[in-house]
Amino acid sequence: MNRVPSKQRNANIRRDRDVRALPRLALLLCFGLVLASGFVFAAQQYFTAIQFGYKSETLRSERQKLLAERQHLMLQKEQAVAPARLGSEARGLGLKPLLASQVGPQKPARSSQLPIAPALINPSASFQR
Repeated sequence: MNRVPSKQRNANIRRDRDVRALPRLALLLCFGLVLASGFVFAAQQYFTAIQFGYKSETLRSERQKLLAERQHLMLQKEQAVAPARLGSEARGLGLKPLLASQVGPQKPARSSQLPIAPALINPSASFQR
C-alpha cells in the first residue's frame, strides 16, 4: 500500500522560530539544577548524620570503658591506703606501732603577740545580750 507516489515532490515547510523557547529551556535548566543540588545537599546531610551517629556510639562505648577503668583505679587506690594494709606494710618495713609512753602532753604554744580586745578597737564588736 503506497499512498504517496515515489516521484512526487513535497514542498519544504518552514516553521516560525519560537523566540520564547530559549528562555523557557534556560528556566527549566535552572529549576532542574536547583532541584538536583537540593537532593545532593539532603544526601550529604543524611550521610553526615549517619557518620555522626557512628562516632557518638564509639565515643559512648569509650566513655563507658573509661568510667569502668576509673572505678577500678579508685578501688585500687582505696585498697592501697586502707589502714590495715598500711599497718602490714609498715611492719614489713620494720616499723613498730606507737606506744603510749612515746607520746607526751602537748605544750601550749607561746604567742608572741598580745591579745587584742575587740571592744577596745571597735566597741560595736563586743556582744551585748
